[in-house]
Amino acid sequence: MVGKKRQNEDPTSAPKPKKAKVVSPVKEKKERKPRSDQALKRATNTALEEIDFPRGGGTNLTPLEVKTLRAEAVKEANDELFKENKKLVANSRKRRKSDVKDKGKAKLVDGEEIVRIEHLNYKRVAVGQKIFAQVMAIQPLALIVSLPNQLAGHVPITQISPELTKSLETMDVDSENEDNEDEDQATSIPDLHDLYQLGQYVRCIVTTVHIAGTTEGSIVRRSKDDIERASWRVELSLSPELVNEGVSKADIRPGFSLTASVKSIEDHGYILNLGIADVSGFLSFKDAKKRFGDAKLHIGRLLDVVVSKLSSNGRTCNVTASENALKTASITEVSSVSSVLPGQLVQCLVTSISSEGLAVQALGFFVGTIDEFHIPSGDPDQTFKLGQKLKARVLYQIAGASPPRFALSLAPHILSLTMKQLGHPKNDETGSSMQEAFPVGTILESVKVAKVESERGLIVQVQGLTGFVHISHVSDEHIVSLSPSSGAWRVDSTHRARVTGYFPLDGLLQLSMRSSVLEQRFLQVDDVQPGELMKGVVKRLTVSALFVSISGSVDGAIFPNHYADIPLKQPQRRFKPGASIKCRVLIVDADRKRIVLTAKKTLVESDLPLITSFEEAKVGMITHAVVFRIAERRLQIEFFNNVKGSVPIQEAIEGSGNLTDAFTVGKPIRVRVTAVHADSHHVVASILQASATYEAPVVPDINSVEVGSRVEGTVAEVHKDNTVLALQPSGVRALLSLKNLANQRKVPVAQMRGMLKAGDKLDDLFVVTREPEKGFVIVAGRPKAKQAVEQKQPLKMDAVQVGQIVSGRVVRQLRNGTLLKLSSSIMGVLHPTDVSDDYESGVPFPTVDNIVRAAVVAIDSEKKQLTLSSRASRMEPDSHPAAVDPEIKSVDDLKVGRAVRGFVKSVAEHGLFVGLSRDVDARVQIKELFDEYVKDWKPRFQINQLVKGRVLSVDREKKFVELTFRSGDLSKLKSSLTLSDLHAGQKVEGRVKKIEDYGLFIEIKDSRLSGLCHKSELSDNKDADTTLALRSFRVGDTVKAVICAVNLEKKRVNFSLKPSNFSPGDFGSGAEEGEDDVEQSELGVVQDAEMSDAEEAAENDEDESEEDSDGSDGDEDAMAVDMEAAAAPIASSSSATVASRPPPVPSLQLRGGFQWNGGDIGTEDDDDASSGSDSDGGDDSGKKRRKKKKQVELDLTADLQTKMPDSNADFERVLLGSPNSSYLWIQYMSFLLQLADVDKAREVGKRAVKTISFREEQERLNVWIALLNLENVYGTDESLDTTFKDAARHCDSKTVHLRLATIFEQSEKFEMAEEQFKKTAKKFGYSSKVWTLWAEFYMNRGQLEEARKLLPRCLQSLEKRKHLKTISRFAQLEYKLGDPERGKTIFEGIVDSHPKRWDMWSVYMDMEAGQQDVQSLRSLFTRVLAFKMTSHKAKAFFKKWLDIERKIGDEEGAENVKQKAIEWTQRAAGNADADE
Repeated sequence: MVGKKRQNEDPTSAPKPKKAKVVSPVKEKKERKPRSDQALKRATNTALEEIDFPRGGGTNLTPLEVKTLRAEAVKEANDELFKENKKLVANSRKRRKSDVKDKGKAKLVDGEEIVRIEHLNYKRVAVGQKIFAQVMAIQPLALIVSLPNQLAGHVPITQISPELTKSLETMDVDSENEDNEDEDQATSIPDLHDLYQLGQYVRCIVTTVHIAGTTEGSIVRRSKDDIERASWRVELSLSPELVNEGVSKADIRPGFSLTASVKSIEDHGYILNLGIADVSGFLSFKDAKKRFGDAKLHIGRLLDVVVSKLSSNGRTCNVTASENALKTASITEVSSVSSVLPGQLVQCLVTSISSEGLAVQALGFFVGTIDEFHIPSGDPDQTFKLGQKLKARVLYQIAGASPPRFALSLAPHILSLTMKQLGHPKNDETGSSMQEAFPVGTILESVKVAKVESERGLIVQVQGLTGFVHISHVSDEHIVSLSPSSGAWRVDSTHRARVTGYFPLDGLLQLSMRSSVLEQRFLQVDDVQPGELMKGVVKRLTVSALFVSISGSVDGAIFPNHYADIPLKQPQRRFKPGASIKCRVLIVDADRKRIVLTAKKTLVESDLPLITSFEEAKVGMITHAVVFRIAERRLQIEFFNNVKGSVPIQEAIEGSGNLTDAFTVGKPIRVRVTAVHADSHHVVASILQASATYEAPVVPDINSVEVGSRVEGTVAEVHKDNTVLALQPSGVRALLSLKNLANQRKVPVAQMRGMLKAGDKLDDLFVVTREPEKGFVIVAGRPKAKQAVEQKQPLKMDAVQVGQIVSGRVVRQLRNGTLLKLSSSIMGVLHPTDVSDDYESGVPFPTVDNIVRAAVVAIDSEKKQLTLSSRASRMEPDSHPAAVDPEIKSVDDLKVGRAVRGFVKSVAEHGLFVGLSRDVDARVQIKELFDEYVKDWKPRFQINQLVKGRVLSVDREKKFVELTFRSGDLSKLKSSLTLSDLHAGQKVEGRVKKIEDYGLFIEIKDSRLSGLCHKSELSDNKDADTTLALRSFRVGDTVKAVICAVNLEKKRVNFSLKPSNFSPGDFGSGAEEGEDDVEQSELGVVQDAEMSDAEEAAENDEDESEEDSDGSDGDEDAMAVDMEAAAAPIASSSSATVASRPPPVPSLQLRGGFQWNGGDIGTEDDDDASSGSDSDGGDDSGKKRRKKKKQVELDLTADLQTKMPDSNADFERVLLGSPNSSYLWIQYMSFLLQLADVDKAREVGKRAVKTISFREEQERLNVWIALLNLENVYGTDESLDTTFKDAARHCDSKTVHLRLATIFEQSEKFEMAEEQFKKTAKKFGYSSKVWTLWAEFYMNRGQLEEARKLLPRCLQSLEKRKHLKTISRFAQLEYKLGDPERGKTIFEGIVDSHPKRWDMWSVYMDMEAGQQDVQSLRSLFTRVLAFKMTSHKAKAFFKKWLDIERKIGDEEGAENVKQKAIEWTQRAAGNADADE
């Protein structure tokens, strides 16, 4: 806290200070009583009682408080000695001032201060005090808030709202029943980051205040930040029932602001909990959408609302959550002092002005104070005047003050409810925030001391901001007190300082002048970079890690596998506390505030380039890595900052060998990057290629083999899916797909694989693609005969002209568009943006073998390639309709704010690349993809997907374009429009920025220029009611205006909205004008890039749709077909629609047993389809029939993405989008089993476990369980055993063993299930779960004795710490499936031997409650409550007892429970008093 030090008290000896007074207009002279007769009375807010006479003659006061008391005693003695002298001096001054002036100025009368501006500190914070706060940090389970006067507090997640707390309580279930937990509840509970944002203001009430130093052990995670650590002293609550306590129904009137929580969601809006009896709030969806958009508000979310209307019955009030309404809402009267809530804007009258702040009269009744940190900068005497009326916001009510007093704020950022900004002194809403301007760690070369608080610290000025330096951070030496007039830290002296934190509510910087802090390298984890080399000091060595101090409060951890290049058996000999250590940063986890280091000599002394992010990995790069897992066929390696990779066995060791013999986990290795997979973020490396003796293999020259040429070759190798050929006579290696060859020869693939032998000669092959880097080509068999493309005249390269219409057949899809074969030697490329003037109605990627008609745009004679366009604007330039998507020829055609559409070219780590035209690409960064935060954004975008966005920036020199998919205006963008560009008579489009009584302020669209439209310029009728016209406008309305005048000197623009200034054409909705006003739903994905029927056919015939050889179309006259009749149009009917992207397929959770059919992937409403077809059945007209057929086509197209897959191709298409979904893979297997194709289903399952990412352990387990079910039903014992062993090796072995036993039990193979349980218990005898599940299996079959025999057996195998848990489980099984009396006997033994195990008592009671035995339960509760326990635990038992009495007991029993609870409380209180 910065401010006056509060006087310390000692009730036995210290005098009582007088209350602050305001001198009345007529001064009254009264005799003062001796101060020695007055007792010092102080409102102690920490609720701690002090001992009057401590033992040993000591004192409860700290040394600082003793010193303060002595200083005050000296001061009081001086006041008494020189009192008479002061009176004489005061009387000798002949100053005549007005009563009002005497009343207002802060001065001394009889040595006593008249006006006292009090400040808040931790000792003055009282339980029940309501305080205005600002969110400064958001943790998973708490909010850290900034309080006035440099204080901080925390709000636990259970103190947000009653509704949120209730949702959290539903999650508190026994971990043993985790499998039966409803997972939808967990997903319905929002994260605190979704409910709050940094800088948000909240109303709080104090619930607990701790003494300094008593909260260190209660903090869940260690906090090294001083402010955050201090916040745990004050616990706050945001619950409306507590914050709004004291507000009566009479206060609920329009304009009253308060806090409410969402109680329920109704048909037209939200029901809010106001915390006021008999009054509920209602927020309509329309009002909520204005503030929060389309996002639904979670149950339990807190809202700051303003009352707009109270219903006639007084039970419901309509509220609004508008930001403008919250900022301007003020109150003028209240029913009582408890109705004044923190954060409310109140009318005040200035009654006193001093250097410490202002004294005001609030609401006409209450005294208020405004300290110096909450008034605008400048001299208060010059800024304010006595009697001045102003509006201030309530911060808190001063505890213990009588009459009531409030602390208020005039700080601009608090009045406007925004964060403190560095801008104009009178406008806090412009400029950057202080967190952005002064990040933590910033060193300030010169800060000027503005004020000295002798025992608190320094108040300094920093470039327009105020900073605070605590006395402990002034110097590394111990400073007892500071002097404002002398010493190194006197007023107006300058010093170097460093930013260590912030006080957001007060708008202050937290600074430090200590030399150690100034020289500290890092202040926070975010400052450390992965791969950085540094020296640290060993702090301590534990079993799990070595902790190293890097810089000041920043520490790092070194885990045992990174102590050295080899495992250390005795690390304590090498690492001793206080010793220096050289290490390198391995991982920086900013979210968890954790730094992981490595001390491996190879990594520390490495001079090779490091890979600290996936983007830094380049093919051919040589670097160091560490082995973290050894698999059968590969090494899993780790680079820096969690970048993972792998080394195949053939690239790790030469010849045949075992990886486990050559490598150990934790071994540093030198590798060369051989491949980088961007889609899976995986790096493939080689150890052999990184050696100094490695010589790269000679890659054969394949330039002699041209794409499309006819070749022949001999078989060299035959693999599962392909065969390797040696082409003749060049000897170049070629790869041929067995599927393609089998389709050509019309035989099965398996038969084709068996027919091929090494040395066989294959001819009539065609080169499809070349791989120069790898030194081979891909060939395919001769494609099927295709439709001939004929020209009326032979097409020659030298005769082609730009604008000429040509025709060609689609060969294949390239990266930059569609490749067309125009003649035997001329090819053409059709970019997807050149297909149609309307991207949605056209087919941007035509199907292979289709005939396409297009216009020549450009000619490349060297490559014999034409650039084509099938746009109507190119084909028919004189008579074409307006283009929906105009052609973009260069970046000069783009302007900021323009809406454009394009196709996704690639999905990168940092965003998307979108093709806008042939020569113009744009980038969309991740932050510009969505309005809200989306964690997993990549699955929402695919290559060739049509998207729509707005131009964010254009760099014409670099030809660089940035797009945004986010909604809202782009007023914050830099606009090139200036005042000099405007002229009178110019018509512009804008929006209403502000409405005043004298007119409208209009802001020109896509700029920051605004001007006034006087009310006289609204109508041509001079007698019109302009006041009524003004009411018809709302802030944000879009208007067209005419510029009347531009004053460059005064920088003013005047507008006119008179209808006579416009023509009807001015209000037309042009394509370009409508582009900028893009709704949120129109931006982003326009259509999905899912495979269409044509594309699917192209994919299936990929091997057969390759480019023809020169001889296939050797006759040029064969292309003489009338193209007007033969060409297939590119653009489809405008009525065709594309279905929106389906939601991501959920992960399969096998909770209630295995089922092959778990439900449809999509939703198919057959009834609606049939009813729709029947409705048109009675009309026999041809026109109606055509309409019906068209509607059916629309339905089929729209349902393409959502219908249940009914073919192999459908499943393969869906799996392309969700390869990690076990749900889809198992549905695919089920589909094949319905077709009796067991082998194919088994193959799909095995392919699934290879395809699903190794990180998705649960998904892989689901597929393995499906394979076990398949082998159990359709396979043999040998196949089942093989699958079981593979599953146990790749997944958790114990889980697989237990699942197999469950599968046998469900399929009624009880003997096999029993045998499997025996094997599992033998292998995993240390697991309590195995024995209890085995016992449950026996009891389900009625074999009670066999189940009971397992209990003594399992106790011999299990650890002692698991005995009690296992015995309890067996007892519960007796209650549920066996003999309840036997279960009761077991529980009696447990509670007898472990009487303080309250959890065992609770389970015992639950079991008895299931037997409906009230008397037994009453006996149990009486017994357990006889033990000594905490009040919290006793409360839980009494609550449980009361609930049981209400359910299965009677009212008399319930009353008896209440009486016993009262007696227990009284007895506990008596025992506590006796102990004291």
